[in-house]
Amino acid sequence: MAIAQKIRDFMEKGSFIRKMFEEGDILKAKHGKENVFDFSLGNPNLDPPEEVHRRLIQILSEPVPALHGYMSNAGYLETRRAVADFLSGEHGLSFTEQEVIMTCGAAGALNAVLKALMEPGEELIVLAPYFVEYLFYVDNAQGVPRVVPTGPNFSLDVKAIEQALTPRTKAVLINSPNNPTGKVYDETSIRQLGDLLHRYEREQGRVIYLISDEPYRKIVYDQIQVPSIFQACRQSISVTSYSKDLSLPGERIGYLAVHPQIPDKEELLAACTFTNRILGFVNAPALMQRLLPAVQGLTVDIGIYQRKRDIFYKGLTQIGYQLTKPEGAFYLFPQSPIPDDVAFIQALQEELILAVPGMGFGAPGYFRIAYCAPDATIEKSLPGFERAFKKFAN
Repeated sequence: MAIAQKIRDFMEKGSFIRKMFEEGDILKAKHGKENVFDFSLGNPNLDPPEEVHRRLIQILSEPVPALHGYMSNAGYLETRRAVADFLSGEHGLSFTEQEVIMTCGAAGALNAVLKALMEPGEELIVLAPYFVEYLFYVDNAQGVPRVVPTGPNFSLDVKAIEQALTPRTKAVLINSPNNPTGKVYDETSIRQLGDLLHRYEREQGRVIYLISDEPYRKIVYDQIQVPSIFQACRQSISVTSYSKDLSLPGERIGYLAVHPQIPDKEELLAACTFTNRILGFVNAPALMQRLLPAVQGLTVDIGIYQRKRDIFYKGLTQIGYQLTKPEGAFYLFPQSPIPDDVAFIQALQEELILAVPGMGFGAPGYFRIAYCAPDATIEKSLPGFERAFKKFAN
């Protein structure tokens, strides 16, 4: 056998999104790109804000010495300072550059954090539905995922989390706005979760960390606010990226930030800086770090994504699909009209529609639609969604 059996198994479990993306290329070659409705990959279809391009041109036109050189594994001080200043204003706490480490996207940040925190065999609580890669990231750190279901409409179920805590629990991982559901966990639930972890620390004498994966934090709708984990929990860590809000997914730029009063802060940050290096990331991309101080707080036009959500949500619910209206991100997560979500995805594919089965997100019986696509693609796909739905209507 050429490859490890574990990796072979992981490839089979985690290949749904990429498989649909690749099959989409085959269908587009056969039927024409304009006739295939690809909602498989959460790849932003909006251009970055113009200021991003303008600043990049300026940086390249007026290069500083060692523009593309190595830097501290934690990132440029001026970049970390700009991020810390933004975080201070956003969360009402005093962050400094010492609490920020620049990373290769949110995925790089999360891998660095888990590798730094987890002893082999320790548990990470993961809430279902979850981002497909989480279970693999836990394995990278030699940890064990403990999957906990969410409540009605994918809400945060703090009691279920409490029941899942064991002496081996090292951290709780949340993702809000959530991929794949678009759910934003409300402030009351976040504060209850923070209270639970603080109480556990007092009673058990052991810290359980709260890790929040937040690449969609700025993509929210209907005046909804994403609560601050830093206001709710002292032992909190945020990982994020600029992939979605600035439409820079291929540039692999993000950061991790820790609460200014987190226990053992200096040792934790040193460990994350070290794991950032030894996992192979080494440092976040230099050119993107040069860009970031000038674009803090900028986003793409979120109203465009909200319009896409509204078109799709209205169309699908009128057909008869059951789904919770997303509050953020750019995904819909409808129930499959049949229990076998993989079979239904195949039925959609017959209509030249590409979506992803829910089983890959720990939620069989659902499927994910990424609506970061042209409005015309969304509108033209609705008759195909209706035909597929009617195939299984009672």
